[in-house]
Amino acid sequence: MGQYFEYNPNLKKNIHEVRYTYKGNELVFNADNGVFSKDRVDFGTNVLLNSIPDFDEKSLILDMGCGYGVIGLCIAKAYPLSTITMIDVNLRAVELVKENIIKNRINNANALQSNLYDELSSNDCFDVIISNPPIRAGKNIVHGVAKEGYNHLKICGKIFLVIQKKQGAPSMEKCLFEVFGNVKTLAKENGYFIFESIKEK
Repeated sequence: MGQYFEYNPNLKKNIHEVRYTYKGNELVFNADNGVFSKDRVDFGTNVLLNSIPDFDEKSLILDMGCGYGVIGLCIAKAYPLSTITMIDVNLRAVELVKENIIKNRINNANALQSNLYDELSSNDCFDVIISNPPIRAGKNIVHGVAKEGYNHLKICGKIFLVIQKKQGAPSMEKCLFEVFGNVKTLAKENGYFIFESIKEK
C-alpha cells in the first residue's frame, strides 16, 4: 500500500471532505487515500495550529510536508496578505492542495512537489517554516526539516514543529538546539510537543 509520504499512482481514489475551523474560518479539504491523516485533522496538527503565535500580516511562510494542505491553507485564510508556499514529496498530496486552494477560494498560496527543500533555490527564504514532519520517513528526513530549513529562513525567521515524545521529540529538541542555538517548547499536550526555534544570525 505504501506510506503517506510516497506517491503511489495505482492507489484507488476515495476522495472525501474533511472540515476544520481556524481563527473563525471554516475550511473544507478534499482528502484521499495515500495521504497523511486522510479521515480527519490529526491531533498534532490541531495542537500546532492552536499553539503558534500570531504572524506578521505580510509574512512569507513555508509549510513543509503539507499533506493535503491543512496547516498552510488555514494560515493562508487567516493571513490573506501573507504568501504561503506548500511542499510535499507526495504528488497526490500536492494535487489535493491545489484542489483545496480553489475549493477554499484562497489566492495567496501555492504548492509544489519536492523532497524536502530540493526544488527551492538558495535564494528562497521565509519568515516562518512550519511542519508536522513525516515521522515514518525516518530520522534523516525529519531532522532534515530543521537542518536544511535553517538556510531557508531569513534572519529572525522562526521554525515551528510538532512531534510526539515517543516518536522522537527529545532528539528533535536536541537537533533544533544544535542547529539554531535555541529552542522553546510552546506546548505539551497528550505527548505532543510544539517546538519553536529562531534563526538569530
